[in-house]
Amino acid sequence: MSGLSNLIDRRTSADVVFDALYDEIVSLRMLPGAKISEAEIAATYGVSRQPVRDAFRRLGNMGFLLIRPQKATEIQKFSVAAITSARFLRTAVEIEVVKRAVERWTDGQAAAYLENLAEQDNAVHNHDADAFHELDFDFHRQLCGTAGAAFAFDDIMESKAQVDRLCLLSMMDNDAMATLVSDHRAIFNCLKARDSVAIEAAVRLHMTRLDGTIKRVRESHPDYFI
Repeated sequence: MSGLSNLIDRRTSADVVFDALYDEIVSLRMLPGAKISEAEIAATYGVSRQPVRDAFRRLGNMGFLLIRPQKATEIQKFSVAAITSARFLRTAVEIEVVKRAVERWTDGQAAAYLENLAEQDNAVHNHDADAFHELDFDFHRQLCGTAGAAFAFDDIMESKAQVDRLCLLSMMDNDAMATLVSDHRAIFNCLKARDSVAIEAAVRLHMTRLDGTIKRVRESHPDYFI
């Protein structure tokens, strides 16, 4: 608890609770449909109920919590409509990012991408979905950096947050992870070749993988969906 207290000294307790719950939800340590209460969370983190209420409101606005008067708060189940909308917005941003990245590409940037891709291969080999999730995160952040559009990563992450839980379930399937690595490598090769037409097609293909993810997860966990 001393570590949490030190964090609260530097940030608001609502921020700390929000970050902790966000991580619990996105990592699926809190499953869709699970019930949580302000009192329990306040006791867990040693804070009053007001910062928990603030964190709940922020998570609710992001679509992670279902908050209803006089009823228990629940971890929001997956909404195909919300996921599809998030994918649409993310695709538009990612395409603009990679087009700018092609224009700004220098061969000196290749080493960082190759290192990331090698680590992705290792994550697949080791069946490590958590490690792959972080490497996927870093790969797309690298693209924004190459594009000189670090600001765009915030928009990508806001949209990506809607599908991260779903994707993490899918990444437990090694074939799904291997497909995403192949997509990332294709995007990198287009970037290295400075081919703006091919890289747009590669990104669009990468984004369509979500359709198969939705289908697989709905079949294996139908109770996780609205």
